[in-house]
Amino acid sequence: MRGRRARIIAITVPVGIVGSLIALPFTAQATPSPDAVIAEVYGGGGNSGASLTHDFIELGNAGGASFDLTGWSVQYLSGSPSATTKWSVTPLDGAIPAGGSYLIQQAKGAGGDTPLPTPDATGTVAMSASSGTVALVHSTTALTCLTTDDCAADTNIKDLVGFGTAAVKETSPATGADNTHSVTRDAALTDTDNNSVDLGGATPTPRNSAGDGETPGGGGEPSPTPSPTDTTPGELRIHDIQGATRISPYVGKSVSNVPGVVTAVRSTGTSRGFWIQDTKPDKNPATSEAVFVFTGSSTPQVKVGDSVLVSAKVVQYYPGGQASGSQSLTELSGPTTTVLSSGNKLPAPEVVNAKTLPDTYAPKVKGLNIEPLALKPDKFALDWFASREGMLLQIGESRVVGASNSYGETWVTTKPKQNPTPRGGTVYTGYNDVNSGRLKLISLTGDTLTANVGDTLTGTSAGVLDYSNYGGYTLQTTTLGKIKSGGLKPEVAKKGKDNELSVATYNVENLAPTNAQSKFDRLADGIVTNLAAPDVVSLEEIQDNNGNKDDGTVAADQTLAKFIAAIKAKGGPSYEWRSIDPQDKADGGEPGGNIRNVFLFNPQRVSFVDRPGGDATTAVKVVTSGKNKKTVSLSVSPGRINPTSDAWKSSRKPLVGEFDFRGQRVFIVGNHFNSKGGDQPAHGVNQPPTLGSETQRLAQAKEVRGFVSDLLAKDKKAKIVVLGDLNDYQFSKPLTNLTKGNLLTDLINTLPKNERYSYVYDGNSQTLDHILVSSAIKKPGYDVVHINAEFADQASDHDPQVVRIK
Repeated sequence: MRGRRARIIAITVPVGIVGSLIALPFTAQATPSPDAVIAEVYGGGGNSGASLTHDFIELGNAGGASFDLTGWSVQYLSGSPSATTKWSVTPLDGAIPAGGSYLIQQAKGAGGDTPLPTPDATGTVAMSASSGTVALVHSTTALTCLTTDDCAADTNIKDLVGFGTAAVKETSPATGADNTHSVTRDAALTDTDNNSVDLGGATPTPRNSAGDGETPGGGGEPSPTPSPTDTTPGELRIHDIQGATRISPYVGKSVSNVPGVVTAVRSTGTSRGFWIQDTKPDKNPATSEAVFVFTGSSTPQVKVGDSVLVSAKVVQYYPGGQASGSQSLTELSGPTTTVLSSGNKLPAPEVVNAKTLPDTYAPKVKGLNIEPLALKPDKFALDWFASREGMLLQIGESRVVGASNSYGETWVTTKPKQNPTPRGGTVYTGYNDVNSGRLKLISLTGDTLTANVGDTLTGTSAGVLDYSNYGGYTLQTTTLGKIKSGGLKPEVAKKGKDNELSVATYNVENLAPTNAQSKFDRLADGIVTNLAAPDVVSLEEIQDNNGNKDDGTVAADQTLAKFIAAIKAKGGPSYEWRSIDPQDKADGGEPGGNIRNVFLFNPQRVSFVDRPGGDATTAVKVVTSGKNKKTVSLSVSPGRINPTSDAWKSSRKPLVGEFDFRGQRVFIVGNHFNSKGGDQPAHGVNQPPTLGSETQRLAQAKEVRGFVSDLLAKDKKAKIVVLGDLNDYQFSKPLTNLTKGNLLTDLINTLPKNERYSYVYDGNSQTLDHILVSSAIKKPGYDVVHINAEFADQASDHDPQVVRIK
């Protein structure tokens, strides 16, 4: 949630009569915490755009007696701690009054013009604006825990708030913090031990134990309250507030009696409020006629069709925080709302069809944040959406291009002829060819869809245009069409001939013994039925024997034994496996999971050449022996490519194995490159987006290329298969580095352009998984086997691939 309190006053005004204003009481939405909690955390003090000069932490006390803080402290940890990271300690004294607050001032930034109210305690911690952890501790000794589980076991910690991408948090971190937003609880100080539920982004509202400070939701000055008899619209209309760029010209200012009709209400979840739209639009297509009114944790006391006047503060809200690179939403925060009449006709929704959105997705000025640019809705799809922020939109019959997920989100395309795949998706062909017709749908009314790629959403779907850091612009539907099945079926690979070695790659998405047996069974069925039981399967994301429990366990023999048994139960071969256990916490992935690459192989068809000595830190080398040193082999098998290189820091190390098939040697390199999680979103404010994670993947590609080059230098006829989840596109720098000079052939590029995908993200059919081969492998039979990514019901989020080698 993005605020703690909201004030709403409702009246009904019959024609020709001015009614009286009625104050509606605030109703708590969850059981209050018994006493002291961390009520608010703000790390943006003095940063760009901030009005407050200092960071702060506010404590709250929901109890009926004061809470003594003698011997207590608040402590801060960075969002991504390393093994040597220390907690920063601020000792406390005094007490939190019953039902009151306690303000801890932290470091001062370079900007801002508004000091905090007189703090109850002062520290010098420079907190991050977007990601970190704050703990309320019954001790002044620095904490030593650096993981969620370890901190949960520390009895000195009374409360803990992780925000942004914090590694240490209660359940899930709170979102919404940035330079101008704190994370804050509701008025009841609700504490369910889930930071993402209990706290959300809001305009900062520091308050001390004396009660000095701002009304929560006010964001720098008290929310304006109109005179009870003042029902005259103010000077500003919504289009004035929205402006013709992505940032309101009135950010940080209070506005009074802004008129509009309520078009939709969000009365549940962590971001409650309502949308209003002006019934008298201007003639500028770049200015939106609607805005979201944020009421925080308070359920809005308005309904669709109400004609209202809203007085509030104008804020720019960045879902995921400003550092995420996402776009922002102009909102009215801390509102006072006057209902003039009810049952009014809503503005007609604007129809979005194949001709509505420009084909070009976004303006691109290298290295530039596009926020200050004038919107050009006739030229760029992102500008068109920004100019309709919060407005009523409507789509007709549309094809599903991204299957429904567990969050209730479904992607459709408004441009059915834009890069269609044979199975109904829309394929992503390059950085300069972003599919502009995609639109995410999520229901405001609780209606649900279960749709696969290629299905059709029939009838009319309508709602208000919102924005999320996950997926960008979203139609929050109040009317939702029905799904007509496209009949999509999982694919089945061609079975390899007796003289063909079949090699597959499959990301099994954090497989651990703690997963339900049904997941093992479905993945096993995919291996046996859909992949036709390949001779070798290179697996990604095999977790250790107790999954994400962080206790130092690194072995995965139980995980693999359970998976191999499931494969055999489905009629598959009795696979054997080879892998190398990683060092604890060294290979990234889900904390505690210790994921790694693994080879499964069918010993009835192919032999693994074991060469002892491979471990987590020993580098595999290419060695020669025999007459004239023409026999090429590995120094260790299985082995890892240069595992101590910085290229593999906090990332999976490639697994190399030497196999023998009918007397011929085949070298297989299983990979799982660094995640794309550090890249800025394609729908964000930086165009083109910065691909922050690409640097590490490029370094990883160079390490693999170096190993392959060495192998080919010693044997130019070496049969080499490089495969796995490389977490990047066929046109990316890491992949072009691997294929440069025809060193390897990326088999995804041998398919027609509209079939080059193994993964569906944000409605884009794209490829992150690859199989590359050396030139000695002639006429390989290659297939991406679509069994997961296009379906609402998935065993993994990746589709496997297989190559058949004669």
